[in-house]
Amino acid sequence: MASSSVNRWLRPEVYPLFAAVGVAIGICGFQLVRNICINPEVRKIFLFRVAKQDRAAGVLENFAEGEKYAEHALRKYVRNRKPEIMPAINSFFTEPEKN
Repeated sequence: MASSSVNRWLRPEVYPLFAAVGVAIGICGFQLVRNICINPEVRKIFLFRVAKQDRAAGVLENFAEGEKYAEHALRKYVRNRKPEIMPAINSFFTEPEKN
């Protein structure tokens, strides 16, 4: 009985489904680890607010750390670019030919 369920799910038609689910889980895991390790809001809650005297301090305002987290390298890279997925194909079909 176990071999029939294995044969049912490990067919070549199911590989793209496994790949898509694996990529989705990988993206979710990356974002989770990124937020836990780098996000200043999460870090200050988990790391700095454990002791009772630190909890009494109230809200910490650290704008420089928040700006550093929000303005990461990928965002700086795509900031001044056109929002296109395939710019070469878009320009081929939309721009007139130059004689």
